[in-house]
Amino acid sequence: MKVYPISPRGYCKGVVRAIQIAKQQANKKDVYILGMIVHNQYIVDALKNLGIKTLDKKGASRLELLDQVDHGTIIITAHGVDEKVIKKAKEKKLEVIDATCLDVIKTHDLIKEYLAKDYEVLYIGKNGHPESEGSLGIDPKHIHLIEQNLDIDKLDPNKNYVITNQTTMSLYDVYQICNYAKEKLPNLTIAKETCQATTIRQEAIAKIPQEVDIVFIVGDPHSNNTKKLANIAKEKSLKETYMIESVHDIDIELLKNKKIAAVSSGASTPTYLTNQVIEYLKQFDYQDHNTYQKPELDMSKII
Repeated sequence: MKVYPISPRGYCKGVVRAIQIAKQQANKKDVYILGMIVHNQYIVDALKNLGIKTLDKKGASRLELLDQVDHGTIIITAHGVDEKVIKKAKEKKLEVIDATCLDVIKTHDLIKEYLAKDYEVLYIGKNGHPESEGSLGIDPKHIHLIEQNLDIDKLDPNKNYVITNQTTMSLYDVYQICNYAKEKLPNLTIAKETCQATTIRQEAIAKIPQEVDIVFIVGDPHSNNTKKLANIAKEKSLKETYMIESVHDIDIELLKNKKIAAVSSGASTPTYLTNQVIEYLKQFDYQDHNTYQKPELDMSKII
């Protein structure tokens, strides 16, 4: 089968940095991560093998997760947290290791800058996502979560606003909401913060060659940027698209009558997993059952 590996794909610099920071704590006792370090279960499992425990519970905030730790070291994930989490951790005499993505820190600084100028902040993001949680927690009274145009309609048009966003959002969704906000709010400053890694990956996905029959996006279902890549492949490229976590999720029957596959991956997807998918598809021949066997996963190669 012919394979078109979409570039760039996989790890962004923020993910690489977060994993490296976490691995540096592996020689300590009682090391905990508040939530998934990045949204990929394979990375979480690989860190667990190094003795680093991930604290994660659906619906629980970072403040609530912190209640599970009474001693040792806590690692702040790449998504960042609000300052109340850091304060609480230090009050509990915990060592705090911050692996927040530098692009997220940049967004936090921008939000604080405009709050100091008495602006209301509009934050385009996903409710319940840890990055949104951290940003909204800076000032819940004056930062408004925007998920759709209807949220703009609820605002007082006479106030001064700045609009920014979760770094992993679809750039197309962000542009659309920003344009709508410009029509409704006369006193609006736009300061989009979609990170460069997210932007160039999404733009590459939107330009998949016409001859491609099927698209596989490798990544964790928790990963917002991975889901956005899949949505863009479906909506902009109009391609048959599937999200998979690894080569073992490929349904053989999906490959019937397919000649060319495109492969990309989310910014938190290990390169090893994506390469396995690419190499498997390259050797695959639907007419030859000898090519159906999938390779084993080697967890030592995840991080």
